[in-house]
Amino acid sequence: MQNTIRKQIHELIDSDYQKFASALIPNITNVLGVRMPELRKLAKVLVKDDWRSYLETADDDYFEEVMLQGLVIGYAKADIEEILTYVADFVPKIDNWSVCDSFCSGLKFTKKHKERVWIFLQPYLLSTKEYELRFGIVMLLTYYVETSYIDEVLARLGTIKHDGYYVKMAVAWALSICFIKLPEPTLAYLKRDTALDIFTYNKALQKITESCRVDTETKGLIRSMKRK
Repeated sequence: MQNTIRKQIHELIDSDYQKFASALIPNITNVLGVRMPELRKLAKVLVKDDWRSYLETADDDYFEEVMLQGLVIGYAKADIEEILTYVADFVPKIDNWSVCDSFCSGLKFTKKHKERVWIFLQPYLLSTKEYELRFGIVMLLTYYVETSYIDEVLARLGTIKHDGYYVKMAVAWALSICFIKLPEPTLAYLKRDTALDIFTYNKALQKITESCRVDTETKGLIRSMKRK
C-alpha cells in the first residue's frame, strides 16, 4: 500500500512548485513539490478505503507523506476519542509551520467537540517543544477566538514562554486574529499586558495594522502602542 501511495505522490510532483515550496519552508529539505489541492484529493481517496491501516504504516520520509497523513486524519470519520488518538500520534511528526497550520485547519471536527478538544489541547500549550506549542496556538486561533473562550485564549497566550521563532510568530498571529474578531477584550489585554516579550508584542501589533479589516483610526492607535 505504501509503495503505491509513494508512487502516486511522485506522479504529482511539480518541479517548479518544488522550488517555490522549498523556499517557503527553509528548515525542510525533503519537499518533493506536490501542490496542496492534489494532496487533498489523494487524502479524500484514502479516507474512503482502510485509512486506519494507512495511518499505522505510513511513511514519513518526505514532507508530502507527512502532510498527507495529517489531511487524512482531518477527513476521517470516527469517534472523537479515536480521532484524538491519531492526532496525538501525529503531532510529534510536525517539524515545520506548513504541516502544522494545514493540519490544524483540517481538524474541523473541533467545531462539534469544542470542550473535549479544549481539554485535549492544554498539555500542548504547556509544552517546551516548538511545534507542539505552535500546534496548540494555531488550534486556538482557528477554533476558539469567540466570546465564550476569548478570556481563556488570551490568558493562555500570555503564559507562553518560548524562544522559538515559530512559537512567537504563532502567538502574534493569534493575538491579531483575536483583535480582528473581538477587538474590545483584545485591546484591553494588550494595554495591560506585561508578560509578552517585546518581539511578540510588537509583531502582534504589526499584524493587526496589516489587516484590511481594521480601520485607519484604530491602526493609528495600535501603532502608538509599540514598545521600544
